[in-house]
Amino acid sequence: MQLNLLKYLSLTFALIVAGEEAFAQQPEKYEESWESLSKVTPAPEWFQDAKFGIYAHWGPVSAAFEGADTSKHYAGWHGMRMYDNGQLDKNNPGKPSNNYIHHKQKYGDPTKYGYKYLIEQFDPSGFDAAEWAELFKQSGAKFAGPVAMHHDNFAMWDSKATRWNAMNYGGIDPSAELKTEIEARDMKFMGSFHHAFTWQYFAPAHAYGGVSPEDYDLYTEPHPLDSDVTSERFNNEWWAKIKEYMDLYQPDLIWFDWWLENLPEDLRQKFLAYYYNKGLEWNKEVVVCYKEKTFPEPTAVKDYERGRPNQPKEQFWLTDTSPGAWFYRSNAKFKSPNELIDILVDIVSKNGLMLLNVPPDPDGSIPQEMKDLLKDMGRWLAVNGEAIYATRPYTIFGEGPTRLPEGGHKVEKIDIKYTNKDIRFTKKSDKEFYAIIMDKPSGDIVIKSLSTQIGVLNSKIEKIELVGSDEKIAWERNDEGLIIRSPNKLPSDYAHAFKITLEGYTENDIGGTVEAHQ
Repeated sequence: MQLNLLKYLSLTFALIVAGEEAFAQQPEKYEESWESLSKVTPAPEWFQDAKFGIYAHWGPVSAAFEGADTSKHYAGWHGMRMYDNGQLDKNNPGKPSNNYIHHKQKYGDPTKYGYKYLIEQFDPSGFDAAEWAELFKQSGAKFAGPVAMHHDNFAMWDSKATRWNAMNYGGIDPSAELKTEIEARDMKFMGSFHHAFTWQYFAPAHAYGGVSPEDYDLYTEPHPLDSDVTSERFNNEWWAKIKEYMDLYQPDLIWFDWWLENLPEDLRQKFLAYYYNKGLEWNKEVVVCYKEKTFPEPTAVKDYERGRPNQPKEQFWLTDTSPGAWFYRSNAKFKSPNELIDILVDIVSKNGLMLLNVPPDPDGSIPQEMKDLLKDMGRWLAVNGEAIYATRPYTIFGEGPTRLPEGGHKVEKIDIKYTNKDIRFTKKSDKEFYAIIMDKPSGDIVIKSLSTQIGVLNSKIEKIELVGSDEKIAWERNDEGLIIRSPNKLPSDYAHAFKITLEGYTENDIGGTVEAHQ
């Protein structure tokens, strides 16, 4: 009886202590200050493990380039450049943009057929959320979602915060439908927001003329072309839209385009505190991604548009990129699966993640070429995913002749072709890491940085396997490097991952006893 009582008291005490510890570990609510917000974990484990996500640039502007002259260049910001009758290009004053000329030919003068007219013509008849989500799942993406609001101030959800939304003009709620289908396939849900730049995006509409005051809720109030100081009304409307989205759809990730850094600092703090506190309420580890200097680095995850650093970063980061134009183009030229996979491998080796854009056709259907590309990526990840997902950077990110000359935004404009001499590394644990050969081997693979003469690898190798293959791999390690004999058959068409299992590094105790030193 006494023994049982002691056991009961011991168990009760243990539960109380455990409860107090669990309570102590619960994060307090975040305040609207950088000091408080810097206590967040900006890149939770699920995000670092994911490595690959997808979003889709689609909306009323997608139809703008149908019928365009494919021999001419058109700026991507059609809602801005369609009003440029010669007022925006300082290098060619008085020369109308190709967007302006095309818009006038296709629709009519922007004074009468302004961006509002494009919204009124929005036809999402080809959109199928289940088909989108299934394709994203097949691609190997771990999270996905829509471009919820681009620079055009149009909400791709059933919004009460703005009348300019996909339910009022299109009869659908793509965000709600995608959330259901994406989460049903065990992916996280995201939304991206680009509407801070709306302030400058629609300034040319006012300069050109034809904007009615009743439509300022779309075009913003009139202001100079170069104004970077937003109005109180604009700030309030910006907040109302994003708050509504958070409350309605509880996204796991919110991604921001540039120009948000120009909005008031207290508004940016208000957003972060609200979203991170909502994450606590939803019991979710939520993520915020940003460009430029919108947020201090400890408070969110930095993004490189169509770019990446040329070396690993201590803090986790991501690249947003597209296989071609951001929105639909009739003459779209897409990157190959090989190019995208090489970019993904390089990103992951440097402690980053790829957010890949999918540009649907104007009606919301996904073009066959894009479907094929995503499925190709998915087939590669189905074989080689263990060298990508849930990995962390190795001691060095790679070796070989092909390097980015510099890091940052838009470095993908440099034509980079990786070879079979280019190798990237990822790590699963202290005893398992991967060497990814960026092209089909021709003869033996020599990994110079793993030679016995260089102090990168300080543990004995137990075995080497070709991921996705049962073939026995022959290898040796010497002064020249780690030499892997070329396999007879490769399990995938693009980069090839070798899993290297180590005996593991151990360090002996100093030895001796306390008494021996007395």
